Amino acid sequence: MSPDIADKIRSSFAAQSMMQTLGATLGSLSAGHVEIEAPILSTSRQQHGFGHAGLTFAIGDSAAGYAALSVMPEGFEVLTTEMKINLLAPARGDALIARGAVVKAGRRLVIVRADVFALEGDKETHIAMMTGTMMPVPRS
Repeated sequence: MSPDIADKIRSSFAAQSMMQTLGATLGSLSAGHVEIEAPILSTSRQQHGFGHAGLTFAIGDSAAGYAALSVMPEGFEVLTTEMKINLLAPARGDALIARGAVVKAGRRLVIVRADVFALEGDKETHIAMMTGTMMPVPRS
């Protein structure tokens, strides 16, 4: 991935107030792959004390979207057009990490996936699998 694309992703991520609210941070970046990590804060838990599915979905969607953006030509951004989530286990732990990847990049649609893991110490538990479609849009 070129430094320009990495800078574009970092700049876009920094502009997302939702990611700031969740305390999320951008992790590794490579062409077609992006990681986002977020702590499971007291304000992002559900009634049983697990990380809320909304937190899981938010960082998974963003990781998949930035993976798609990493393969876009200059002058294009992406928008999510659909995203499906399968919740596999409770979000038990200290933080979540979403690993987004491009499955197939087309001219009109980009098929993506994200796997989200709960982090508890050095243990990772696969808690969600997501698949979706991103649409390239000209930067305005």
